[in-house]
Amino acid sequence: MADQKRPLQPGNTAPAFELATANFDGTVSLADLSGRAFLIGFFRGLHCPFCRRQLEQLAGIEPSLSAAGVETVAVINTPVERARLYFRHRPTPVTLLCDPDCRTHRAYGVPHAEFLPDGSSERPEWPYRATMAQFQAARINPTGEFSEPLQPMEANTVLNAKDRFALDQADHAIFAKHATQLVGHFLVDANGIIAWAQMEELDGPSSLCIFPTATEIIAAVGELGR
Repeated sequence: MADQKRPLQPGNTAPAFELATANFDGTVSLADLSGRAFLIGFFRGLHCPFCRRQLEQLAGIEPSLSAAGVETVAVINTPVERARLYFRHRPTPVTLLCDPDCRTHRAYGVPHAEFLPDGSSERPEWPYRATMAQFQAARINPTGEFSEPLQPMEANTVLNAKDRFALDQADHAIFAKHATQLVGHFLVDANGIIAWAQMEELDGPSSLCIFPTATEIIAAVGELGR
């Protein structure tokens, strides 16, 4: 398995990007954000109910971040046509960008787990290389919506049913190709330098879908320029 780029850290320069938007026609690039601080989250596709919940949280704190001079951006691993259809009925103040190939996720070093073949002598290194047994043994309840922690795939199924979210062909295709993509958040200052970063589940698969809270994000924003 090829080594993955490690997540970018505070002090690194934010890589350039230009992606189609789900909020409106056109694209948004790093150059368009030049001179402004921004929070950017890299997510799985709409098939992930926990990612949808985090997007709602970001929408809730967007006014506070905007008042602090910080733009809120989210990159979702969903084709733009599908994303535009979904968010047409669920408008959001977050600038939504679409990257169905996860190229920007890779550029920022957001990990994607790869499963070792059965019987492999290669040593697991979470979150880059894992055994299927590790993943199957994981139990999660990050939002407290379950009576007891569930296996991650079961958790997704339960919440999608609760949300009445039916995966379409595009969602199934993205899930099949990028099911093990992880989530990362980065706060970038007005000079294009990463000031804060947080990755999903670096501690192990049972920390899947634990994302930064509104309080943590606002606190990070409060440290900008200090």
